[in-house]
Amino acid sequence: MAPVLEKQLPGAAGAGDNNNEEEEGQNLWTSILSEVSTRSSSKLPSGKNILIFGEDGSGKTALMSKLQGADHNKRGRGLEYLYLNVHDEDRDDLTRCNVWILDGDLYHKGLLKFAVSAQSLPDCLAVFVADMSRPWTIMESLQKWASVLRDHVDKLKIPPEDMREMEQKMVKAFQEYTEPEDATPSSPQRRAPTAGEDEAVVLPLGDNALTHNLGIPVLIVCTKCDAVGVLEKEHDYREEHFDFIQSHIRQFCLQYGAGLIYTSVKEEKNLDLLYKYLVHKIYEFQFTTPALVVEKDAVFIPSGWDNEKKIGILHENLTTVRPEDPFEDFITKPPVRKLVHDKEINAEDEQVFLMKQQSLLAKQPATPTRGATESPGRTASGSPRPAGRAGQPNVTSGSPMTAVKKPDPNMKAGAANEGVLANFFNSLLSKKTGAPGSPGSPGSGAVGAGVQGSAKKTGQKPGLNDVQAELDRMTRKQDSMVSANNIPPPTENEA
Repeated sequence: MAPVLEKQLPGAAGAGDNNNEEEEGQNLWTSILSEVSTRSSSKLPSGKNILIFGEDGSGKTALMSKLQGADHNKRGRGLEYLYLNVHDEDRDDLTRCNVWILDGDLYHKGLLKFAVSAQSLPDCLAVFVADMSRPWTIMESLQKWASVLRDHVDKLKIPPEDMREMEQKMVKAFQEYTEPEDATPSSPQRRAPTAGEDEAVVLPLGDNALTHNLGIPVLIVCTKCDAVGVLEKEHDYREEHFDFIQSHIRQFCLQYGAGLIYTSVKEEKNLDLLYKYLVHKIYEFQFTTPALVVEKDAVFIPSGWDNEKKIGILHENLTTVRPEDPFEDFITKPPVRKLVHDKEINAEDEQVFLMKQQSLLAKQPATPTRGATESPGRTASGSPRPAGRAGQPNVTSGSPMTAVKKPDPNMKAGAANEGVLANFFNSLLSKKTGAPGSPGSPGSGAVGAGVQGSAKKTGQKPGLNDVQAELDRMTRKQDSMVSANNIPPPTENEA
């Protein structure tokens, strides 16, 4: 241990100086790393805002939810808030971009004061959403929401010099646009050589370019472009209709210095392109996609690319309409199908239906039975009877003198005949059976008034031959009554 101490002691002062130098070096590196970390965290500015305007049902929330990567598709009310995670892969930086979605009802336009203030306006980008499935509403919707935003900006009472500076920034960005293939890798936009001057050499604006300058970037997003096929099949839209629609939208974009992009959430068309263009306009990310005007349902026109001459190419395909014709005169709303009376009918339960039918049948009056005048062979109960049993004479079990009576005209023929037969046989059964010719013999029953009357007067008992003859006579009489059922009943003399 001693030699070691001896070696350390002579150089103790030098070792201390080295330690101090090492500590200072470590502190220097720590400060450098801290500064780099601080700078990297502030590379992407925070507080950027995207303002979404559009009609109810145009797909505003669905569009931004898809860009956000969320699966939900819940529409909010009033002023809805979302955010987009923005990641810079080159600098490994991450930030959040605020997204404010205004309700389609103009009643809620006053809520814009919570999303846009005079201080946050320079950090905003406006997106106007147009519904391609209802093209007859596009231009009216764009004009309405642009007016809402303009009115809100005017209420902010921004100093004129600040507003003029913002407008000049928009003009400069519009004029300095170049095709992406001509841009340098370090910048999404290439400026012309300045020859020692700070300002770039730019071309003058056209007659209709930026005539309605809002001071912030504007983007027109046409949603539901997958409905182009439906419009062609159901509403007879042709290429001329879509060129006319695109022409008017591009004229609007030219006035506001806005970009234009056709999207479809259903088919996931141009969604990645929309995200890249948004972060390019807000955070100045490099953007390398040129304008796309070939496909009618996937159009993309960046801000600054379009002009009146390029829009005029669409006018070459217009044959039945002029470019300056009012939009609503050619793109008309289809007639509403009369479905007011075609209400949805829900099938009721089977048992309930059967119970209703049963109650209806119970309330119906009973079917009247057919009498002798309708069917001679049917009785009052409706059951068929043999013809030989109908039309029996009226015979009662009372006095022999009253055995034959004039039938009641109100009584039905079938019931009268059955009553006559019943009374006749009951009278036979009620008498005592005895020797032939005795009072209890069958011949002493209610056979005929003439036979019984003569037997009582003379005291003689009728024999079996007399009874048989009387029965034959009555049988013949029954047959004659059946054949003449509709003839008025016989009188007492005829009986």
